[in-house]
This record gives sequence, C-alpha cells and structure tokens, in this order.
Amino acid sequence: MKKVTKICCIGAGYVGGPTMSVIASQCPNIKVTVVDINQVRIDDWNSNDLDQLPVYEPGLKEIVAASRGKNLFFSTDVDKAIDEADLIFISVNTPTKTYGKGKGQAADLKYVELCARNIAKVAKNDKIIVEKSTLPVRTASAIKSILDNTGNNVKFEILSNPEFLAEGTAIDDLLNADRILIGGDDTPSGKAAKNTLSAIYEQWLPKERILQTNVWSSELSKLVANAFLAQRVSSINAISALCEKTDANIAEVSRAIGTDSRIGPKFLNASVGFGGSCFQKDILNLVYIARSYGLQEVADYWEQVIIMNDYQKRRFAEHIISTLYNTVSGKKIAFYGWAFKKDTNDTRESAAIYVADALLDEQAEIVVYDPKVSAEQIYRDLDYLGSRSPEENRRLLTVISDPMEAAENAHAIGILTEWDEFKSYDWDVIYSKMLKPAFLFDGRRILDKDTMKSKGFHYYKIGQS
Repeated sequence: MKKVTKICCIGAGYVGGPTMSVIASQCPNIKVTVVDINQVRIDDWNSNDLDQLPVYEPGLKEIVAASRGKNLFFSTDVDKAIDEADLIFISVNTPTKTYGKGKGQAADLKYVELCARNIAKVAKNDKIIVEKSTLPVRTASAIKSILDNTGNNVKFEILSNPEFLAEGTAIDDLLNADRILIGGDDTPSGKAAKNTLSAIYEQWLPKERILQTNVWSSELSKLVANAFLAQRVSSINAISALCEKTDANIAEVSRAIGTDSRIGPKFLNASVGFGGSCFQKDILNLVYIARSYGLQEVADYWEQVIIMNDYQKRRFAEHIISTLYNTVSGKKIAFYGWAFKKDTNDTRESAAIYVADALLDEQAEIVVYDPKVSAEQIYRDLDYLGSRSPEENRRLLTVISDPMEAAENAHAIGILTEWDEFKSYDWDVIYSKMLKPAFLFDGRRILDKDTMKSKGFHYYKIGQS
C-alpha cells in the first residue's frame, strides 16, 4: 500500500475547503494543498481575518487556524501541487447543464475534464485520482480514458469518494461520519488504491465505517442518497398543503409518522422548500440518466420530487400575494434569511431566490437581511435567473445589515431561512415598526403561532390552518 505524504485538492469551494481542512487537522503527517484558479477565493482562505473565509461552517475557522501554514496550504499554483502530490482530489463544481444535450438535467462535466487534462499534462509519476465532486455514473471511466490517452506514461488509479456533508454541520459530518464510501476497480492495483485512501480516513474514523465498492456503485450511491432525502422533504411538504386546507397540524403529523421506527423523524420538517447544491442537481442528474436508458417511468417518478419542491416555493409566494389583498405592487416585504438553510452562507437553489423572483414579478419592494450572505451574492443569485435586468433587481430589492431596519414600514415579513437568531428577536419591537395590519409568513416554522398572534401579527405558518 502506497504511503501518502502529499495531497492536492483541486477546488477550494464548499466541499474541498472544509474536507481538506479536516484531513489536514487529523493527519498532521500529510501535507495538504488546496488549489483553485480563483485568486480572490484563495486570498480569502489565506486571510488573517478568519471571519473572511469564503465558506461559513461552524467550527471551520478553528480547524483552519490550527493547521494553516503547518500542513494545510491554499494556493493558485495548480501545476506545482499536482506535480508534488501522491493523491489528488477533484472537487470542482459540476453544475446542471444550461446548454446542449441534457440541458436542465445532466451534470456539466467540463470543469472535471479540464482537471483531468491538466493532471495528465503535469503528472510525471503515478497518482491516485479521487472524484470528490458529485458526478454522474461512469464519469470515472471518462477521467481514466483522458488520463491514459493524454498522459506521460504515468499510471493512474481512479477512485470515487463522494461527500455526504450537510451544510451547516459539515465539520461534524467529517469528524464523525456515518460512513465513508470509496469506489474503485477490483483489480490488485485498484484494491491497493482503495486501501491507501481508506488508511487516511482510518486515522480518525473506525475502519468499519469505511465502505469499499466498485466505482459505479459509489457514484450512483451519492445520487440516490440525496434523491431519497429530497423525496422525504417533498413528501412532507405535499402533506403540509393538505394540512392547511384542514384542521391538521403538519408538526403533529410529522411527529406521529416520525415515531414509526420504519420511517424515523429525520427530514420530515415541512418548509418553503429544499435548496442547496446537491438535492436538485443530483435528482435531475438521476432523471437524465434514467431517461438516457429509456426508463421513463423511473425518470418521471424522481422528477416529481423536483416538481413538488417548485410547487411549495410557488405556493408560498402566491399565499403572500393573496393575503396582501391580491397585490404586492409597491409594498415593502422584508425577507429574514437568504441562505438555503441556517449555519451556511451557501445560497445555491435557495427557496428565497425563487420566492423573491415571484414577488418581484409583481413589483414588490423587497428588503433582505441575512447574517452571513453578502449583498453581492444575493444580487448574483437574482441576476442569474435572467428574469429582469440587473438594474431593475437592484431597484426593487435592497440588502441591509440590520433586521430591525428591514422591518421599518414593512407590510410583511417572510422567514426564508431558519437562523436561530430569528427566534430571539424582540418581535414586539418588530411589530411596532411595521405597517398595520402586520403580516408574518413563517416559511421555516420556527416561531410559535399563538405567541405571534398575541402580539398582533397576522401570522401564517406552513402546514397549519
């Protein structure tokens, strides 16, 4: 089994940065270098102000502070890191395609291919290449084909090591992982490569939590795990709509079914909808793969999870409009939260983006407060949709740093992220600042209905009549 002394990770984003920081902290004998062509991102990772790290995760800055400059390094010198490394993680973005065949469903692998070609060009000795990005089934064979046909007679072993991190708890997920999945060839060299990667994780995790499979099973398992989790969210959100039409309470329904040991309580919290970098992208990828093999019914089944999620976001926006007397034109609506969930600054596929887009189409004036998301990111999210000009987005939507200011003369407040700090606000003061009647739309079910109504709010809580 090869002894690893130097690791390179290509991609310093939400997966690469935290994962490599934890590996460095747990494996002080290994030099870990995270590389990215984005100079600003690398500068942020190297910033003396640890609150400036490009990724916000509880516990991350302490991990980085302990290892950075010792055996953890962030650099834009990609070629040097590739050349030195024994083991290379590919952790670049794999967004859903916005063009050509598979548009709107298939994963765009251009960044992965660019990495493979760069590795083939630079590498002068044998390497283990690890897919860390979420990739469609059989991507490893494409990477291997590129490396074998364009390299310098270097031997490469390709492994699949998908991440199963939940943003907001990523550090704990890494330190106390339920399982580590390593897929690779069942050849002698493939088994040796899997054992080499396993040995790294075994420095802090029990060996029985490290599962070795063939590469195809590993790649598919990642997509299926996220599809199953998202399916639960869409399932409970579908029932939340029914609860609102009856006297049922979605919290009571969730508790009742969650106590069934066959079902369990996790991912049964109704909300305005799931977001993040993985769920929607992975399900769409699964749908595309199923359709490409002629499995239409399988594709239709999983696509319904996305359709239900979109419906939940649209339903929330439409409820705001109908409650505000069927018009929000010129009305100030405050958004508390923009991140797709608490304890992260990630906004990818956040429900807030699509609810805001629907309200802006109705000429609402939106004011956003989020404790971790920058104004630049919020405007990028809206501009990416292309629903209106960047100038109009900036005219209709304002980002501020004070939640109390956001409430000033607002017709309504929408809670779009379940940040804990929202629960401790002085809601009497917030009510006093708003126009009357004051409407409060709780898309994350974090406040008590009776308490809010007693303060004077016209209060709406998803999944409750």
